[in-house]
Amino acid sequence: MTRERLYLYDTTLRDGQQTQGVQFSTPEKQAIAETLDKLGLDYIEGGWPGANPTDSAFFDAAPETRATMTAFGMTKRAGRSAENDDILAAVLNAGTKAVCLVGKTHDFHVEKALGVTLEENTENIARSIEHIVKQGREALFDAEHFFDGYKSNPDYALETLKAALDAGARWIVLCDTNGGTLPTEIFTITSAVIAAGIPGERLGIHTHNDTENAVAGSLAAVDAGARQIQGTLNGLGERCGNANLTSLIPTLLLKQPYASLYETGITEEALTTLTMASRQLDEILNRVPMKQAAYVGASAFAHKAGLHASAILKDPSTYEHIDPTAVGNARVIPMSNQAGQSNLRRRLAEAGLEVEPGDPALARILDEIKEREDRGYTYDSAQASFELLARRELGRLPDFFEVKRYKVTVERRKNKYDKMVSLSEAVVVVKIDGEKKLSVSESMDELGSDRGPVNALAKALAKDLGKYQSAIDDMRLVDFKVRITQGGTEAVTRVIIDSEDGSGRRWSTVGVSPNIVDASFEALLDAIAWKLLRDA
Repeated sequence: MTRERLYLYDTTLRDGQQTQGVQFSTPEKQAIAETLDKLGLDYIEGGWPGANPTDSAFFDAAPETRATMTAFGMTKRAGRSAENDDILAAVLNAGTKAVCLVGKTHDFHVEKALGVTLEENTENIARSIEHIVKQGREALFDAEHFFDGYKSNPDYALETLKAALDAGARWIVLCDTNGGTLPTEIFTITSAVIAAGIPGERLGIHTHNDTENAVAGSLAAVDAGARQIQGTLNGLGERCGNANLTSLIPTLLLKQPYASLYETGITEEALTTLTMASRQLDEILNRVPMKQAAYVGASAFAHKAGLHASAILKDPSTYEHIDPTAVGNARVIPMSNQAGQSNLRRRLAEAGLEVEPGDPALARILDEIKEREDRGYTYDSAQASFELLARRELGRLPDFFEVKRYKVTVERRKNKYDKMVSLSEAVVVVKIDGEKKLSVSESMDELGSDRGPVNALAKALAKDLGKYQSAIDDMRLVDFKVRITQGGTEAVTRVIIDSEDGSGRRWSTVGVSPNIVDASFEALLDAIAWKLLRDA
């Protein structure tokens, strides 16, 4: 059976950049484009040339891609020809093989937002697409507010699509711009569009996630006959985001009936890089990856309950809908006060610690975990600290170094500009192979900003670890979470630190103390100890 081709169109660099708090630099856009291209996407929408300096600079230095690089813009304005519209000219001047133009298809928006007649708007769409085709470019038409427009005035909404199609558009893309159309409506309306004469093989879908249905809506359009899907990596996008390609791609490749009916430009090998691509984007944005993200999240294949872990040991498919390695992710058996020996032995095995069933150490480890979680620790989200705890109980943790003492001072004073500033200074004394080493560091960064007492401690501790120094040189802290686990005067602070190294490994450690600095230092020590286990 011959599978039909589905085309995947990424708009992370344009629509994704409209996410609140997101602003890509030109080098960041170049790096993301290269990642998307390696993944195997068919189209990469680079931005709106002429709309802002970053987008214009990107197209001036866009990387060579296998994917079709696409510039975005809008249809010509009323009262001028397509040849004399300077905004449209800027889009064409980007020199891309494809151009995607957005145009109004909802009569309400035409008359109220644009202030032109319905006939003028249809003419603007037709002449703009015609102009792109004459320039030898592939033309795409984003039918803005199409589903709302169809429900308001189906005849006019279809008129705009046919105008773009007759003018030579390769793709007509139905946009759920406000994100309020439900999947059943998208299926029904997309089916009606095809029945009205717009071929499915030239029809695309562009959904927003305002009802948490963007992925489902995209699949509904495919079910109805659309053959292009637009979306963004990690679901970036204005308001609640766009259809998430990190969910759609594995669904299309691994789930039935899509895997049997359709093929995409993404290979099984490329699919194994999906988790890495997702996290690379979060790294560029300086955001913590969402653990519960489908397919690529750190918790997507985490099995906390003892009953689940016991079944997973016998057959992973009992509680996993796919093999996590298919998308470059990994199975996690977290440790918590709900854990049983099945969880524990599996988790120990993953850390390279084989322990026979019935070993008395297993009960001791479980008791220690439960007692510590009662005090505020959590090993559900601090796997590295769990491994260190287990190794101590099993007598398999090397004594890399010993912290003899540490001290942190926090000073607030006026600087030479008569401005109040704070500064932290840390002193750490460690003992390695019988030799004491004293390190001092302060919290001021290269820009003259105070980074706080924990930063000072981390810098001092990592300043001189003797023979272990090279093993931690590529280590850095990427996230720092604080929670008060008890209230009032007996408050206990829990700190979780996420660390990463040059090879892309990421691990989490936990510390608990009434003192936030002490809790942070405990988590920091665990982070370094885990790194040394792997590399020293």
